[in-house]
Amino acid sequence: MVRVEHVLDSWKTIRQDTAAAVEEFPAGDLDYRPTPELMTFREIARHILDASDGLTGLLLAGDDNFAAPDFRERLKRHMRSLGAGAGAPELAAALRKSVEERTAQLAAQPAEFFSHIITRPDGQKVTRLEMVQVIKEHELTHRAQLFMYLRLKGLVPATTRRRLAKQAGK
Repeated sequence: MVRVEHVLDSWKTIRQDTAAAVEEFPAGDLDYRPTPELMTFREIARHILDASDGLTGLLLAGDDNFAAPDFRERLKRHMRSLGAGAGAPELAAALRKSVEERTAQLAAQPAEFFSHIITRPDGQKVTRLEMVQVIKEHELTHRAQLFMYLRLKGLVPATTRRRLAKQAGK
């Protein structure tokens, strides 16, 4: 059995490393993209913020059909107002604030809330807890992109630095 507390705590840890990546990326290079068809670093970070706010907002509002034609419009109602050109400090702060607010709101829900079946955007039926897990996995995917961009700039992501520090301490 997957525990709600574990999912929420691990998401908070993931988000801290996402926010750290935003803070550590060269401020003047937030619009960097390795190739023209890829999102910029800033766009990826903003996508993480918007998707997690929108999707959790829909869950908390009791929405159970994410496959409806007006899904994207309903999603936008739950996104934070943050300028498209927000700098690293504002974006990192919004990422941290978002996960703290959303995980607290989710943690306050009764157990039955998480077992309710919803329809994902792709039509698949999942529980709300499984959808929270999907949101977390979505962030992990895009966080990996942020980490790759860091590497392309010669920077080492926080997760690798921690692992190397732990190995050095053995």
